[in-house]
Amino acid sequence: MSYRVQETAQVHDSAEIGAGTSVWELAQIREQAVLGTDCVIGRGAYIGTGVRIGDNVKIQNYALVYEPATLADGVFVGPAAVFTNDHNPRAVAADGTKKAASDWEAVGVDVAEGASIGARAVCVAPVRIGRWAMVAAGAVVTKDVPDFALVMGVPARQAGWVGRTGERLVTAGDGVWEDPKAGDRYRETETGLTEESK
Repeated sequence: MSYRVQETAQVHDSAEIGAGTSVWELAQIREQAVLGTDCVIGRGAYIGTGVRIGDNVKIQNYALVYEPATLADGVFVGPAAVFTNDHNPRAVAADGTKKAASDWEAVGVDVAEGASIGARAVCVAPVRIGRWAMVAAGAVVTKDVPDFALVMGVPARQAGWVGRTGERLVTAGDGVWEDPKAGDRYRETETGLTEESK
C-alpha cells in the first residue's frame, strides 16, 4: 500500500487513493471518491461519493466535502469548512412525504488550483472558487470567487487580492498589483487579475 489510512478511518473499497496520501482518524471517504497523490485528509473529515480531489490537497479536521465537489491540485480546506450540495434543501416534499435521493439534483463546489478555504467557511453550491483565491475563516460564499481574490464576511464579498504566496497584494499603480513577499506582479483587467510574466 503506497498510502496511509488510520485504523478508525472508513474508506470505501471503490474509492481511489493516490500514492503518499494520508487519511487520519475517523475520516470517511465514500464510494467512487478519487484522491490524488500526497494529500492529507484530517481527523473526522468527510469526502462524499464521487468527489474528485487533485494532488497535494490538504483537507483539515472535520471539513465536510459533499458530492459532486471537485478540488484541483494544491487546494487547502480549513478545519470544519463545509461544501454544500443542495441549492434548495428540504427533508420532505411539499406534501410532507419524505424525500428520497432521487428527488433532488446535487450541485457542487468547484475549487481551482491553489485556492484556500478558511476554517469554518461555508461554500454554498453551486459556486466556483478561482485559482489561488482565498476565502477567509467564517465566510459564507454564495457566488463565484475570481482568481486571486480575497473574500470575507457573510455573505462573502471581495476585500482585496492575494498572490500565490497567500500574501495580500499591494497596488503598484496603473492597475498593477504586487506581492510584497515574493515580488510577483499581477495586472487587473475587466475580467479579474492575471499574472504578469517575469
